[in-house]
Amino acid sequence: MNFYNDFNIFQFAKKIKRPLVLDGAMGSLLEKSGLTKSDSSWSAKANLRYSDRVYQIHKEYVEAGADILTTNTFRTNPISLEQSGVSNFKRYVKKAIELAFDAKENLPVLIAGSNAPAEDCYQVKRTVTKKQLQYNHSAHIDCLIESGCHFILNETQSHFDEIQIIAKHCDKKNIPYVISLYFTENLILLSGEKVSEVIKFLSDTSVLSVGINCVSSSVIIKLSSQIELPGIWGFYLNCFMKYTNENSVCSISNGDYLVTVQELIHFNPSFIGACCGSNPDFIRAIKGYLDARVKH
Repeated sequence: MNFYNDFNIFQFAKKIKRPLVLDGAMGSLLEKSGLTKSDSSWSAKANLRYSDRVYQIHKEYVEAGADILTTNTFRTNPISLEQSGVSNFKRYVKKAIELAFDAKENLPVLIAGSNAPAEDCYQVKRTVTKKQLQYNHSAHIDCLIESGCHFILNETQSHFDEIQIIAKHCDKKNIPYVISLYFTENLILLSGEKVSEVIKFLSDTSVLSVGINCVSSSVIIKLSSQIELPGIWGFYLNCFMKYTNENSVCSISNGDYLVTVQELIHFNPSFIGACCGSNPDFIRAIKGYLDARVKH
């Protein structure tokens, strides 16, 4: 089997008898170190300004056992960078992909090109037009693929029209892609559609897998109890926990996160990672747990 070219790549998970291990957070780790911007570019400019740190985080995820590295391109899309005064988004994309490939060296690790919503991923009402959305996603996705990414990880997608734009573009150009959804505690996208409706739509596309990311463990467990999950799916959850009696945000432990992984493993996910607030220790714990299951 050719690890890179034999798509659907998630068939590889069946061969090794475990889910593929996706990496964990990049942006929140950079943010913790004060290496992000407060404008719409967020972590994007770190690719050029703090490339050593971006590389090191990737490297730590490889050493922790990740099968998939996600490029630091969550905010390198044209709209985000233009809003922060940058016109040449491709420079930031290409550097991000270069750093990911350098970190994986010759290991059989897949590089997933991160493509986020055009504006803030928790933004209910957008300020851009449909034409701008179409350009933003097509240009960003094409640049990610042309620069060497093995597939596109469309992350934290919470608006149905953007999901449709992405799917149509990738299907038309035969680009391998994953759509990962973000939704509310009521199991509804920010644009108002039920998650079940979006999953049904995606079942008629060539999407490799349906992901769920940046929601809490309680939300995904609620989802799994109310709808039938897709045949090929995966998750990487928010690892921040808000306390109601304090004005602070803390990260849950990797042990607590692993409990959720153990609850969801019975739904046969094809990939598992971690999202905001995580670090390489989370990925190391997931990989260790999965390896132990295979041995038994």
